[in-house]
Amino acid sequence: MPRAVRDPRQRWPRRVLGHRLGLPRWELGGTGGAALPPTHSSLSLPGPTLARCPRGQSPAPETPPCRGHGASLGRSGCRPCGIGVPAGRAGSGMAAQVSLPVLIGKKRDGERLEEEEIRSFVRGVTDGTAQQGQIGAMLMAIRLRGMDAAETLALTRAMAASGRALAWPPAWRGLLVDKHSTGGVGDKVSLALAPALAACGCKVPMISGRGLGHTGGTLDKLEAIPGFCVSQSPEQMQSILERVGCCIVGQSEELAPADRVLYGLRDVTATVDSLPLITASILSKKAAEQLSALVLDVKFGSAALYPTPESARELAQSLVAVGERLGIRTAAVLSRMDQPLGRCVGNSLEVLEALECLEGGGPPDLRELVTTLGGLLLWQCGLAGAAERGRERLGRALDDGSALRTFEAMLGAQGVPPATARRLCTGTPPQRCQVLGQASVREELPAPQGGWVQQVEALPLAHVLHDLGAGRARAGDPINPRVGAELLVAVGQRLREGEPWLRVHHDGVLSAGGRGALQAALRLAPGPPPAPPPRLAEIILPPGPPGPPAEAGAAGAPPARRDGR
Repeated sequence: MPRAVRDPRQRWPRRVLGHRLGLPRWELGGTGGAALPPTHSSLSLPGPTLARCPRGQSPAPETPPCRGHGASLGRSGCRPCGIGVPAGRAGSGMAAQVSLPVLIGKKRDGERLEEEEIRSFVRGVTDGTAQQGQIGAMLMAIRLRGMDAAETLALTRAMAASGRALAWPPAWRGLLVDKHSTGGVGDKVSLALAPALAACGCKVPMISGRGLGHTGGTLDKLEAIPGFCVSQSPEQMQSILERVGCCIVGQSEELAPADRVLYGLRDVTATVDSLPLITASILSKKAAEQLSALVLDVKFGSAALYPTPESARELAQSLVAVGERLGIRTAAVLSRMDQPLGRCVGNSLEVLEALECLEGGGPPDLRELVTTLGGLLLWQCGLAGAAERGRERLGRALDDGSALRTFEAMLGAQGVPPATARRLCTGTPPQRCQVLGQASVREELPAPQGGWVQQVEALPLAHVLHDLGAGRARAGDPINPRVGAELLVAVGQRLREGEPWLRVHHDGVLSAGGRGALQAALRLAPGPPPAPPPRLAEIILPPGPPGPPAEAGAAGAPPARRDGR
Protein backbone atom coordinates (compact mmCIF):
# COMPACT_ATOMS: atom_id res chain seq x y z
CA MET A 1 0.00 0.00 0.00
CA PRO A 2 1.44 3.43 -0.87
CA ARG A 3 2.51 5.68 1.95
CA ALA A 4 0.04 8.28 3.10
CA VAL A 5 1.00 11.82 2.17
CA ARG A 6 -0.04 14.65 4.42
CA ASP A 7 0.15 17.65 2.14
CA PRO A 8 0.72 21.12 3.69
CA ARG A 9 -1.52 23.39 1.64
CA GLN A 10 0.77 26.40 1.71
CA ARG A 11 3.19 24.38 -0.44
CA TRP A 12 0.61 23.71 -3.14
CA PRO A 13 0.75 25.48 -6.51
CA ARG A 14 -0.74 28.95 -6.63
CA ARG A 15 -3.05 27.74 -9.39
CA VAL A 16 -4.66 25.36 -6.89
CA LEU A 17 -4.81 27.48 -3.77
CA GLY A 18 -4.21 31.09 -4.86
CA HIS A 19 -3.66 33.85 -2.34
CA ARG A 20 -4.97 34.02 1.17
CA LEU A 21 -8.04 36.17 0.88
CA GLY A 22 -9.04 37.01 4.41
CA LEU A 23 -11.09 33.84 4.93
CA PRO A 24 -11.16 32.29 8.40
CA ARG A 25 -8.00 30.25 8.90
CA TRP A 26 -9.83 26.94 9.11
CA GLU A 27 -11.60 27.71 5.85
CA LEU A 28 -8.61 28.45 3.65
CA GLY A 29 -6.30 25.95 5.29
CA GLY A 30 -2.79 25.95 6.67
CA THR A 31 -0.78 23.47 8.70
CA GLY A 32 -1.81 21.81 11.91
CA GLY A 33 -5.17 21.02 13.37
CA ALA A 34 -6.14 24.67 13.86
CA ALA A 35 -6.52 24.97 10.09
CA LEU A 36 -9.62 22.76 10.10
CA PRO A 37 -13.17 23.49 11.20
CA PRO A 38 -14.21 22.17 14.59
CA THR A 39 -15.76 19.03 13.08
CA HIS A 40 -12.41 18.15 11.51
CA SER A 41 -10.10 18.47 14.46
CA SER A 42 -9.35 14.75 14.26
CA LEU A 43 -10.11 12.26 11.50
CA SER A 44 -9.83 9.38 13.93
CA LEU A 45 -12.83 10.37 16.04
CA PRO A 46 -15.92 8.11 15.82
CA GLY A 47 -17.80 10.86 14.01
CA PRO A 48 -17.96 14.61 13.57
CA THR A 49 -18.83 16.55 16.68
CA LEU A 50 -21.90 18.72 16.32
CA ALA A 51 -20.47 22.17 16.96
CA ARG A 52 -21.81 25.67 16.66
CA CYS A 53 -21.12 27.17 13.28
CA PRO A 54 -17.90 29.24 13.30
CA ARG A 55 -19.95 32.15 11.99
CA GLY A 56 -22.46 32.06 14.83
CA GLN A 57 -25.36 29.97 13.53
CA SER A 58 -26.84 27.42 15.91
CA PRO A 59 -28.27 24.05 14.93
CA ALA A 60 -32.01 23.76 15.19
CA PRO A 61 -33.07 20.59 17.02
CA GLU A 62 -35.92 19.76 14.67
CA THR A 63 -33.84 19.63 11.46
CA PRO A 64 -30.68 17.73 10.50
CA PRO A 65 -27.53 19.83 10.83
CA CYS A 66 -25.05 20.71 8.13
CA ARG A 67 -22.15 18.27 8.35
CA GLY A 68 -19.55 21.05 8.18
CA HIS A 69 -21.04 23.74 10.40
CA GLY A 70 -23.69 22.19 12.61
CA ALA A 71 -26.11 24.80 11.30
CA SER A 72 -29.70 23.73 10.76
CA LEU A 73 -30.57 22.94 7.16
CA GLY A 74 -34.35 22.97 7.32
CA ARG A 75 -35.92 24.74 4.37
CA SER A 76 -33.36 27.49 4.25
CA GLY A 77 -30.26 25.31 4.23
CA CYS A 78 -26.93 26.11 5.86
CA ARG A 79 -26.20 29.73 5.14
CA PRO A 80 -22.51 29.60 6.10
CA CYS A 81 -21.66 27.06 3.40
CA GLY A 82 -24.60 27.71 1.08
CA ILE A 83 -25.70 24.06 0.92
CA GLY A 84 -29.44 23.81 0.53
CA VAL A 85 -29.86 27.59 0.41
CA PRO A 86 -31.80 28.68 -2.67
CA ALA A 87 -29.38 30.44 -4.99
CA GLY A 88 -31.11 33.77 -4.66
CA ARG A 89 -31.18 33.66 -0.84
CA ALA A 90 -27.65 32.61 0.06
CA GLY A 91 -25.60 35.28 1.78
CA SER A 92 -26.49 38.92 1.80
CA GLY A 93 -26.99 41.59 -0.80
CA MET A 94 -28.25 39.17 -3.42
CA ALA A 95 -31.23 41.18 -4.55
CA ALA A 96 -29.42 42.91 -7.38
CA GLN A 97 -28.48 40.79 -10.38
CA VAL A 98 -24.86 41.33 -11.37
CA SER A 99 -24.35 41.96 -15.09
CA LEU A 100 -23.11 38.73 -16.63
CA PRO A 101 -21.15 40.41 -19.47
CA VAL A 102 -19.30 42.42 -16.83
CA LEU A 103 -18.44 39.25 -14.93
CA ILE A 104 -17.26 37.52 -18.12
CA GLY A 105 -15.03 40.48 -18.95
CA LYS A 106 -13.67 40.58 -15.43
CA LYS A 107 -12.62 36.93 -15.49
CA ARG A 108 -11.41 37.24 -19.09
CA ASP A 109 -9.01 39.95 -17.93
CA GLY A 110 -7.67 37.77 -15.15
CA GLU A 111 -9.47 39.42 -12.24
CA ARG A 112 -10.83 37.58 -9.25
CA LEU A 113 -14.60 37.10 -8.94
CA GLU A 114 -16.25 37.79 -5.61
CA GLU A 115 -18.46 35.17 -3.98
CA GLU A 116 -21.63 37.17 -4.69
CA GLU A 117 -20.64 37.50 -8.36
CA ILE A 118 -20.13 33.75 -8.65
CA ARG A 119 -23.52 33.13 -7.03
CA SER A 120 -25.09 35.51 -9.52
CA PHE A 121 -23.54 33.61 -12.43
CA VAL A 122 -24.75 30.24 -11.09
CA ARG A 123 -28.21 31.67 -10.46
CA GLY A 124 -28.37 32.76 -14.10
CA VAL A 125 -27.32 29.28 -15.20
CA THR A 126 -29.98 27.66 -13.04
CA ASP A 127 -32.95 29.92 -13.79
CA GLY A 128 -32.21 30.14 -17.51
CA THR A 129 -31.54 33.88 -17.69
CA ALA A 130 -27.94 33.29 -18.79
CA GLN A 131 -27.63 32.59 -22.51
CA GLN A 132 -25.66 29.56 -23.64
CA GLY A 133 -23.15 31.80 -25.39
CA GLN A 134 -22.58 33.71 -22.16
CA ILE A 135 -22.18 30.51 -20.15
CA GLY A 136 -19.70 29.17 -22.71
CA ALA A 137 -17.74 32.43 -22.62
CA MET A 138 -17.51 32.28 -18.84
CA LEU A 139 -16.40 28.65 -18.93
CA MET A 140 -13.65 29.52 -21.39
CA ALA A 141 -12.57 32.51 -19.30
CA ILE A 142 -12.32 30.25 -16.25
CA ARG A 143 -10.43 27.65 -18.30
CA LEU A 144 -7.89 30.19 -19.51
CA ARG A 145 -7.54 32.37 -16.40
CA GLY A 146 -8.20 29.82 -13.68
CA MET A 147 -9.71 30.35 -10.24
CA ASP A 148 -8.05 30.64 -6.87
CA ALA A 149 -9.06 28.55 -3.86
CA ALA A 150 -11.73 30.95 -2.62
CA GLU A 151 -13.32 31.26 -6.07
CA THR A 152 -13.36 27.49 -6.55
CA LEU A 153 -14.92 27.05 -3.12
CA ALA A 154 -17.55 29.70 -3.87
CA LEU A 155 -18.38 28.09 -7.23
CA THR A 156 -18.74 24.68 -5.60
CA ARG A 157 -21.02 26.04 -2.88
CA ALA A 158 -23.17 27.95 -5.35
CA MET A 159 -23.59 24.90 -7.60
CA ALA A 160 -24.48 22.71 -4.62
CA ALA A 161 -26.98 25.32 -3.44
CA SER A 162 -28.67 25.46 -6.87
CA GLY A 163 -30.83 22.47 -5.94
CA ARG A 164 -31.98 20.28 -3.12
CA ALA A 165 -29.70 19.06 -0.34
CA LEU A 166 -30.30 15.52 0.85
CA ALA A 167 -31.22 15.12 4.53
CA TRP A 168 -30.50 12.07 6.65
CA PRO A 169 -31.45 10.84 10.14
CA PRO A 170 -29.24 12.34 12.87
CA ALA A 171 -28.19 8.83 13.94
CA TRP A 172 -26.28 8.47 10.66
CA ARG A 173 -24.12 11.49 11.35
CA GLY A 174 -20.49 10.61 10.79
CA LEU A 175 -21.27 7.38 8.88
CA LEU A 176 -22.32 8.73 5.46
CA VAL A 177 -19.57 8.04 2.93
CA ASP A 178 -19.08 7.98 -0.83
CA LYS A 179 -16.36 7.47 -3.42
CA HIS A 180 -15.68 9.14 -6.75
CA SER A 181 -13.44 8.00 -9.59
CA THR A 182 -12.25 10.14 -12.48
CA GLY A 183 -12.88 7.19 -14.80
CA GLY A 184 -10.91 4.42 -16.43
CA VAL A 185 -11.06 1.15 -18.32
CA GLY A 186 -12.39 -1.87 -16.43
CA ASP A 187 -13.13 0.19 -13.30
CA LYS A 188 -15.77 -1.80 -11.44
CA VAL A 189 -14.61 -0.74 -7.96
CA SER A 190 -17.92 0.83 -6.87
CA LEU A 191 -19.85 -2.41 -7.35
CA ALA A 192 -17.75 -4.13 -4.68
CA LEU A 193 -16.88 -1.13 -2.51
CA ALA A 194 -20.38 0.15 -1.69
CA PRO A 195 -21.77 -3.12 -0.27
CA ALA A 196 -18.50 -3.89 1.54
CA LEU A 197 -18.63 -0.51 3.29
CA ALA A 198 -22.28 -1.04 4.21
CA ALA A 199 -21.38 -4.45 5.64
CA CYS A 200 -18.85 -2.65 7.87
CA GLY A 201 -21.47 -0.23 9.24
CA CYS A 202 -21.32 2.74 6.86
CA LYS A 203 -24.23 4.37 5.06
CA VAL A 204 -23.36 4.69 1.37
CA PRO A 205 -25.66 6.88 -0.78
CA MET A 206 -23.47 6.43 -3.86
CA ILE A 207 -24.44 8.72 -6.74
CA SER A 208 -22.76 7.49 -9.91
CA GLY A 209 -22.68 8.28 -13.61
CA ARG A 210 -22.86 6.67 -17.02
CA GLY A 211 -20.04 5.91 -19.40
CA LEU A 212 -19.12 8.45 -22.05
CA GLY A 213 -16.33 8.09 -24.57
CA HIS A 214 -13.89 5.30 -23.73
CA THR A 215 -14.61 5.18 -19.97
CA GLY A 216 -17.26 2.89 -18.53
CA GLY A 217 -20.05 3.98 -16.20
CA THR A 218 -21.14 2.32 -12.95
CA LEU A 219 -24.82 2.80 -13.78
CA ASP A 220 -24.40 1.05 -17.13
CA LYS A 221 -22.77 -1.93 -15.43
CA LEU A 222 -25.59 -2.25 -12.90
CA GLU A 223 -28.27 -1.90 -15.58
CA ALA A 224 -26.80 -5.01 -17.20
CA ILE A 225 -28.55 -6.81 -14.31
CA PRO A 226 -32.22 -7.44 -15.25
CA GLY A 227 -34.56 -5.22 -13.26
CA PHE A 228 -31.98 -2.96 -11.60
CA CYS A 229 -33.35 0.58 -11.27
CA VAL A 230 -30.88 3.46 -10.90
CA SER A 231 -33.60 6.12 -10.57
CA GLN A 232 -34.49 6.53 -6.90
CA SER A 233 -36.01 9.51 -5.13
CA PRO A 234 -34.34 10.89 -1.99
CA GLU A 235 -37.08 9.23 0.05
CA GLN A 236 -36.47 5.90 -1.66
CA MET A 237 -32.73 6.28 -1.12
CA GLN A 238 -33.25 6.77 2.60
CA SER A 239 -35.51 3.74 2.78
CA ILE A 240 -32.90 1.58 1.01
CA LEU A 241 -30.14 2.85 3.28
CA GLU A 242 -32.22 2.02 6.35
CA ARG A 243 -32.79 -1.56 5.16
CA VAL A 244 -29.55 -2.35 3.31
CA GLY A 245 -26.95 0.31 4.12
CA CYS A 246 -26.05 1.24 0.54
CA CYS A 247 -27.56 2.22 -2.79
CA ILE A 248 -26.07 3.15 -6.15
CA VAL A 249 -28.20 5.63 -8.06
CA GLY A 250 -28.09 8.25 -10.78
CA GLN A 251 -28.10 11.97 -10.16
CA SER A 252 -31.62 13.28 -9.66
CA GLU A 253 -32.83 16.43 -11.37
CA GLU A 254 -33.11 18.12 -7.99
CA LEU A 255 -29.45 17.62 -7.07
CA ALA A 256 -27.07 20.40 -8.21
CA PRO A 257 -29.01 21.30 -11.38
CA ALA A 258 -26.45 23.99 -12.26
CA ASP A 259 -23.86 21.24 -12.68
CA ARG A 260 -25.95 19.46 -15.32
CA VAL A 261 -26.03 22.62 -17.42
CA LEU A 262 -22.34 23.38 -17.03
CA TYR A 263 -21.30 19.76 -17.51
CA GLY A 264 -23.19 19.55 -20.79
CA LEU A 265 -21.52 22.71 -22.11
CA ARG A 266 -17.99 21.93 -20.99
CA ASP A 267 -17.62 19.20 -23.59
CA VAL A 268 -18.70 21.38 -26.53
CA THR A 269 -16.64 24.38 -25.35
CA ALA A 270 -13.35 22.46 -24.88
CA THR A 271 -13.25 23.28 -21.17
CA VAL A 272 -13.47 19.71 -19.85
CA ASP A 273 -9.95 19.82 -18.41
CA SER A 274 -10.40 22.99 -16.34
CA LEU A 275 -9.27 22.21 -12.79
CA PRO A 276 -11.69 24.53 -10.93
CA LEU A 277 -14.61 23.39 -13.11
CA ILE A 278 -13.80 19.72 -12.50
CA THR A 279 -13.44 20.35 -8.77
CA ALA A 280 -16.75 22.21 -8.53
CA SER A 281 -18.58 19.65 -10.67
CA ILE A 282 -17.49 16.67 -8.57
CA LEU A 283 -17.80 18.24 -5.15
CA SER A 284 -21.05 20.18 -5.64
CA LYS A 285 -22.91 16.87 -5.96
CA LYS A 286 -21.05 15.35 -3.02
CA ALA A 287 -21.77 18.43 -0.87
CA ALA A 288 -25.47 18.17 -1.69
CA GLU A 289 -25.34 14.54 -0.51
CA GLN A 290 -24.40 15.82 2.97
CA LEU A 291 -21.56 13.32 3.31
CA SER A 292 -19.39 12.74 6.33
CA ALA A 293 -16.40 11.38 4.39
CA LEU A 294 -15.33 11.09 0.76
CA VAL A 295 -12.50 9.28 -0.98
CA LEU A 296 -11.43 10.12 -4.53
CA ASP A 297 -9.72 7.80 -7.00
CA VAL A 298 -7.84 10.15 -9.32
CA LYS A 299 -6.39 8.18 -12.20
CA PHE A 300 -3.47 9.05 -14.44
CA GLY A 301 -1.92 7.41 -17.47
CA SER A 302 -2.57 6.84 -21.15
CA ALA A 303 -6.23 5.83 -20.61
CA ALA A 304 -7.05 8.46 -17.96
CA LEU A 305 -8.21 12.08 -18.07
CA TYR A 306 -4.78 13.15 -16.83
CA PRO A 307 -1.72 11.58 -18.49
CA THR A 308 0.83 12.37 -15.78
CA PRO A 309 0.94 11.94 -12.00
CA GLU A 310 1.76 15.62 -11.65
CA SER A 311 -1.45 16.77 -13.33
CA ALA A 312 -3.52 14.17 -11.45
CA ARG A 313 -1.93 15.25 -8.16
CA GLU A 314 -2.89 18.86 -8.79
CA LEU A 315 -6.54 17.86 -9.22
CA ALA A 316 -6.41 15.59 -6.17
CA GLN A 317 -5.00 18.39 -4.03
CA SER A 318 -7.70 20.78 -5.19
CA LEU A 319 -10.43 18.23 -4.45
CA VAL A 320 -9.07 17.45 -0.99
CA ALA A 321 -8.69 21.13 -0.09
CA VAL A 322 -12.16 22.17 -1.22
CA GLY A 323 -13.80 19.03 0.15
CA GLU A 324 -12.38 19.69 3.59
CA ARG A 325 -13.58 23.29 3.54
CA LEU A 326 -17.06 22.06 2.69
CA GLY A 327 -17.02 20.07 5.92
CA ILE A 328 -16.37 16.67 4.29
CA ARG A 329 -13.47 14.54 5.45
CA THR A 330 -11.71 14.05 2.13
CA ALA A 331 -8.79 11.95 0.93
CA ALA A 332 -7.55 11.06 -2.54
CA VAL A 333 -5.66 8.15 -4.09
CA LEU A 334 -3.61 8.45 -7.27
CA SER A 335 -3.86 5.24 -9.31
CA ARG A 336 -2.38 4.24 -12.64
CA MET A 337 -4.59 3.71 -15.67
CA ASP A 338 -2.37 2.50 -18.51
CA GLN A 339 -3.69 -1.06 -18.39
CA PRO A 340 -7.26 -2.23 -17.68
CA LEU A 341 -8.21 -2.66 -14.04
CA GLY A 342 -8.69 -6.37 -13.48
CA ARG A 343 -9.06 -8.83 -16.35
CA CYS A 344 -12.49 -7.89 -17.79
CA VAL A 345 -13.77 -4.86 -19.69
CA GLY A 346 -17.42 -4.43 -20.64
CA ASN A 347 -20.53 -4.03 -18.55
CA SER A 348 -21.77 -7.60 -18.02
CA LEU A 349 -18.27 -9.03 -17.76
CA GLU A 350 -17.34 -6.43 -15.15
CA VAL A 351 -20.37 -7.35 -13.06
CA LEU A 352 -19.15 -10.95 -13.07
CA GLU A 353 -15.66 -9.86 -12.01
CA ALA A 354 -17.05 -7.64 -9.25
CA LEU A 355 -18.93 -10.69 -7.92
CA GLU A 356 -15.64 -12.57 -7.76
CA CYS A 357 -14.21 -9.73 -5.66
CA LEU A 358 -17.28 -9.80 -3.40
CA GLU A 359 -16.64 -13.51 -2.85
CA GLY A 360 -13.12 -12.78 -1.61
CA GLY A 361 -11.39 -13.56 -4.92
CA GLY A 362 -10.97 -11.75 -8.21
CA PRO A 363 -7.93 -9.96 -9.62
CA PRO A 364 -5.42 -8.76 -7.01
CA ASP A 365 -5.27 -5.20 -8.38
CA LEU A 366 -9.06 -4.83 -8.08
CA ARG A 367 -9.08 -6.10 -4.50
CA GLU A 368 -6.17 -3.83 -3.59
CA LEU A 369 -7.97 -0.73 -4.84
CA VAL A 370 -11.28 -1.69 -3.21
CA THR A 371 -9.71 -2.36 0.18
CA THR A 372 -7.46 0.72 0.08
CA LEU A 373 -10.30 3.09 -0.73
CA GLY A 374 -12.60 1.39 1.75
CA GLY A 375 -9.96 1.37 4.47
CA LEU A 376 -9.49 5.11 4.12
CA LEU A 377 -13.23 5.71 4.44
CA LEU A 378 -13.57 3.46 7.50
CA TRP A 379 -10.71 5.37 9.13
CA GLN A 380 -12.12 8.76 8.13
CA CYS A 381 -15.53 8.05 9.66
CA GLY A 382 -14.08 6.52 12.83
CA LEU A 383 -14.96 2.86 12.24
CA ALA A 384 -11.26 1.94 12.17
CA GLY A 385 -8.38 3.36 14.18
CA ALA A 386 -6.08 3.58 11.15
CA ALA A 387 -6.34 3.24 7.40
CA GLU A 388 -4.53 -0.11 7.42
CA ARG A 389 -6.91 -1.53 10.04
CA GLY A 390 -9.81 -0.26 7.95
CA ARG A 391 -8.35 -2.03 4.96
CA GLU A 392 -8.14 -5.27 6.91
CA ARG A 393 -11.71 -4.91 8.14
CA LEU A 394 -13.04 -4.30 4.64
CA GLY A 395 -11.09 -7.31 3.40
CA ARG A 396 -12.81 -9.47 6.02
CA ALA A 397 -16.21 -8.27 4.77
CA LEU A 398 -15.24 -9.49 1.29
CA ASP A 399 -13.95 -12.82 2.60
CA ASP A 400 -16.75 -13.71 5.04
CA GLY A 401 -19.61 -13.20 2.58
CA SER A 402 -21.20 -10.21 4.33
CA ALA A 403 -20.36 -7.86 1.44
CA LEU A 404 -21.88 -10.26 -1.09
CA ARG A 405 -25.05 -10.63 1.00
CA THR A 406 -25.34 -6.85 1.18
CA PHE A 407 -24.92 -6.60 -2.58
CA GLU A 408 -27.73 -9.11 -3.05
CA ALA A 409 -29.95 -7.11 -0.69
CA MET A 410 -29.17 -3.92 -2.60
CA LEU A 411 -30.15 -5.56 -5.88
CA GLY A 412 -33.49 -6.58 -4.40
CA ALA A 413 -34.09 -3.13 -2.94
CA GLN A 414 -33.45 -1.52 -6.33
CA GLY A 415 -35.83 -3.61 -8.38
CA VAL A 416 -34.08 -6.87 -9.19
CA PRO A 417 -36.44 -9.85 -8.62
CA PRO A 418 -35.31 -11.81 -5.54
CA ALA A 419 -34.83 -15.03 -7.49
CA THR A 420 -32.67 -13.23 -10.05
CA ALA A 421 -30.57 -11.53 -7.36
CA ARG A 422 -30.14 -14.86 -5.56
CA ARG A 423 -29.12 -16.71 -8.71
CA LEU A 424 -26.64 -14.01 -9.67
CA CYS A 425 -25.00 -13.81 -6.25
CA THR A 426 -24.93 -17.49 -5.30
CA GLY A 427 -25.11 -19.31 -8.63
CA THR A 428 -22.37 -21.04 -10.60
CA PRO A 429 -20.51 -19.10 -13.32
CA PRO A 430 -22.77 -20.55 -16.06
CA GLN A 431 -25.86 -19.60 -14.05
CA ARG A 432 -24.56 -16.07 -13.62
CA CYS A 433 -23.89 -15.78 -17.34
CA GLN A 434 -27.42 -16.99 -18.00
CA VAL A 435 -28.80 -14.18 -15.81
CA LEU A 436 -26.78 -11.48 -17.56
CA GLY A 437 -26.86 -12.91 -21.06
CA GLN A 438 -23.95 -13.55 -23.37
CA ALA A 439 -22.83 -12.14 -26.69
CA SER A 440 -23.44 -14.27 -29.74
CA VAL A 441 -19.77 -14.22 -30.75
CA ARG A 442 -16.83 -15.01 -28.48
CA GLU A 443 -13.59 -15.08 -30.42
CA GLU A 444 -10.03 -15.40 -29.20
CA LEU A 445 -7.11 -13.46 -30.60
CA PRO A 446 -3.82 -15.36 -31.03
CA ALA A 447 -0.48 -13.80 -30.15
CA PRO A 448 1.08 -12.53 -33.40
CA GLN A 449 4.51 -13.66 -32.21
CA GLY A 450 6.17 -15.20 -29.18
CA GLY A 451 7.58 -13.18 -26.31
CA TRP A 452 7.08 -11.85 -22.81
CA VAL A 453 4.06 -9.66 -22.06
CA GLN A 454 5.25 -6.17 -21.18
CA GLN A 455 1.88 -4.40 -21.19
CA VAL A 456 -1.68 -4.55 -22.48
CA GLU A 457 -2.68 -1.01 -23.36
CA ALA A 458 -6.12 -0.07 -22.08
CA LEU A 459 -7.02 2.74 -24.46
CA PRO A 460 -6.98 0.82 -27.79
CA LEU A 461 -8.95 -1.97 -26.14
CA ALA A 462 -11.58 0.48 -24.91
CA HIS A 463 -11.86 2.17 -28.30
CA VAL A 464 -12.46 -1.09 -30.16
CA LEU A 465 -15.08 -2.24 -27.66
CA HIS A 466 -16.72 1.18 -27.88
CA ASP A 467 -17.05 0.77 -31.64
CA LEU A 468 -18.55 -2.70 -31.13
CA GLY A 469 -21.33 -1.20 -29.02
CA ALA A 470 -19.99 -1.21 -25.44
CA GLY A 471 -19.92 2.59 -25.16
CA ARG A 472 -21.71 5.68 -26.34
CA ALA A 473 -20.54 8.66 -28.35
CA ARG A 474 -23.07 11.04 -26.77
CA ALA A 475 -25.35 10.99 -23.77
CA GLY A 476 -28.48 8.94 -24.38
CA ASP A 477 -26.98 6.57 -26.96
CA PRO A 478 -27.90 2.90 -26.38
CA ILE A 479 -25.19 0.42 -25.42
CA ASN A 480 -24.83 -3.34 -25.62
CA PRO A 481 -23.97 -4.63 -22.12
CA ARG A 482 -22.83 -8.01 -23.49
CA VAL A 483 -19.94 -6.51 -25.49
CA GLY A 484 -16.60 -6.82 -23.73
CA ALA A 485 -13.23 -8.51 -23.53
CA GLU A 486 -11.38 -10.87 -21.19
CA LEU A 487 -7.62 -10.71 -20.79
CA LEU A 488 -6.21 -14.24 -20.88
CA VAL A 489 -2.64 -13.17 -20.04
CA ALA A 490 -0.88 -11.07 -17.41
CA VAL A 491 2.18 -8.83 -17.48
CA GLY A 492 5.30 -10.94 -17.06
CA GLN A 493 3.77 -14.00 -18.69
CA ARG A 494 5.55 -15.73 -21.58
CA LEU A 495 3.47 -16.29 -24.72
CA ARG A 496 4.04 -18.59 -27.63
CA GLU A 497 3.11 -17.49 -31.13
CA GLY A 498 -0.53 -18.34 -31.82
CA GLU A 499 -1.44 -18.74 -28.14
CA PRO A 500 -4.70 -16.91 -27.30
CA TRP A 501 -4.26 -13.76 -25.23
CA LEU A 502 -7.68 -12.02 -25.50
CA ARG A 503 -11.29 -13.17 -25.75
CA VAL A 504 -13.61 -10.63 -27.39
CA HIS A 505 -17.40 -10.81 -26.78
CA HIS A 506 -19.58 -9.08 -29.38
CA ASP A 507 -22.74 -9.37 -31.45
CA GLY A 508 -21.39 -8.05 -34.74
CA VAL A 509 -18.21 -8.26 -36.77
CA LEU A 510 -14.73 -7.42 -35.51
CA SER A 511 -13.26 -5.42 -38.39
CA ALA A 512 -9.74 -5.82 -39.69
CA GLY A 513 -8.92 -2.39 -38.31
CA GLY A 514 -10.29 -3.28 -34.89
CA ARG A 515 -8.41 -6.56 -34.88
CA GLY A 516 -5.19 -4.76 -35.76
CA ALA A 517 -5.71 -2.19 -33.02
CA LEU A 518 -6.21 -4.94 -30.46
CA GLN A 519 -3.11 -6.82 -31.58
CA ALA A 520 -1.11 -3.60 -31.34
CA ALA A 521 -2.30 -3.16 -27.74
CA LEU A 522 -0.37 -6.31 -26.77
CA ARG A 523 3.21 -5.25 -26.06
CA LEU A 524 5.70 -8.12 -26.29
CA ALA A 525 9.48 -8.26 -25.88
CA PRO A 526 12.12 -11.01 -26.11
CA GLY A 527 12.81 -10.89 -22.37
CA PRO A 528 10.79 -10.57 -19.16
CA PRO A 529 9.73 -7.05 -18.14
CA PRO A 530 11.01 -5.18 -15.10
CA ALA A 531 8.81 -5.25 -12.02
CA PRO A 532 5.75 -3.13 -12.89
CA PRO A 533 5.05 -0.05 -10.77
CA PRO A 534 2.26 -0.48 -8.20
CA ARG A 535 -1.28 0.33 -9.32
CA LEU A 536 -1.62 2.73 -6.37
CA ALA A 537 0.95 5.50 -6.58
CA GLU A 538 0.10 7.89 -3.76
CA ILE A 539 -2.41 8.80 -1.06
CA ILE A 540 -3.13 12.47 -0.40
CA LEU A 541 -4.59 13.42 2.95
CA PRO A 542 -5.65 16.82 4.25
CA PRO A 543 -3.38 18.66 6.67
CA GLY A 544 -4.30 18.49 10.30
CA PRO A 545 -3.41 16.66 13.46
CA PRO A 546 -1.35 13.48 13.15
CA GLY A 547 -3.30 10.70 11.50
CA PRO A 548 -2.21 7.13 10.86
CA PRO A 549 1.52 6.55 10.48
CA ALA A 550 2.90 6.49 6.97
CA GLU A 551 2.51 2.99 5.61
CA ALA A 552 4.97 1.16 3.44
CA GLY A 553 3.91 0.75 -0.16
CA ALA A 554 3.91 -2.37 -2.26
CA ALA A 555 7.20 -3.72 -3.50
CA GLY A 556 8.73 -1.25 -5.89
CA ALA A 557 6.51 1.64 -4.82
CA PRO A 558 8.38 4.96 -4.90
CA PRO A 559 8.55 6.83 -1.58
CA ALA A 560 5.89 9.50 -1.40
CA ARG A 561 6.99 13.03 -0.57
CA ARG A 562 5.26 14.62 2.37
CA ASP A 563 4.38 17.69 0.31
CA GLY A 564 2.65 15.51 -2.27
CA ARG A 565 5.00 16.49 -5.08
